[in-house]
Amino acid sequence: MTTAQEHPATPATEVEIALATDGLRKSYGGVKAVDGASVGFHRGKVNALIGPNGSGKTTFFNCVTGMIRPDAGTVTFHGTDITGRAPHRIARAGIGRSFQLCRIFPRMTVLENVLAAVRATSLPRLVRSAHHPADIDRARELLTRVGIEHLERTEARDLSYGQQKLLELAGVLMAEPETIMLDEPAGGVNPALIDRIAGLIRSLNAEGRTFIVVEHNMELVMSLSDHVVVFDRGRPICEGTPSVVQNDPRVLEAYLGI
Repeated sequence: MTTAQEHPATPATEVEIALATDGLRKSYGGVKAVDGASVGFHRGKVNALIGPNGSGKTTFFNCVTGMIRPDAGTVTFHGTDITGRAPHRIARAGIGRSFQLCRIFPRMTVLENVLAAVRATSLPRLVRSAHHPADIDRARELLTRVGIEHLERTEARDLSYGQQKLLELAGVLMAEPETIMLDEPAGGVNPALIDRIAGLIRSLNAEGRTFIVVEHNMELVMSLSDHVVVFDRGRPICEGTPSVVQNDPRVLEAYLGI
């Protein structure tokens, strides 16, 4: 776990943990995708989860958000055990997430996609949102915030991949989560849109939202993150500030084999 030496200006006793796992495990046959992972993510900070391909990051995300059930271990959110809850219940608890490959409704318009994101709260709300002015206004505000308001009548399949990432983020925000988990938000996105996504993360974090970001773009990770957790072979091997992590020999060995 994080030590006081890694954050000299913020003693470890003052760090508040938003989301934590203890001994989390998930295996597929003989492959241990997540192998006894115990880690905490800091409330109100941009946390990054990095590691080589196949190190278990997305499986970890899926266990935390209820997409798959862990074989063992616990997941706690602000001290409440949410292990094994259904995804919609975890969303209602205040955790939103995006996916490595965008999950959108390709034949629905951009606006309809954001309205459909309230499915995580309840079926009656979903039905009501199709016509309720407050929900429509909220969806339009979010499209403006992510910068694609001019595309609200466009079918989602006609967006660029980067625009689809922004649409997915708007949908996540529709449920007003306290903690947002993003799986490779910069993957396959051009530099201009990466800058926009980074700016959105910074502004949302400044408003109090916690982020946990899986990302392979190390320049983005190191410039954006307050706290970095490094996975290798299904478990955390190092965590701390970007400067601490970049110079840790365990991280160099995991990434470079040196």
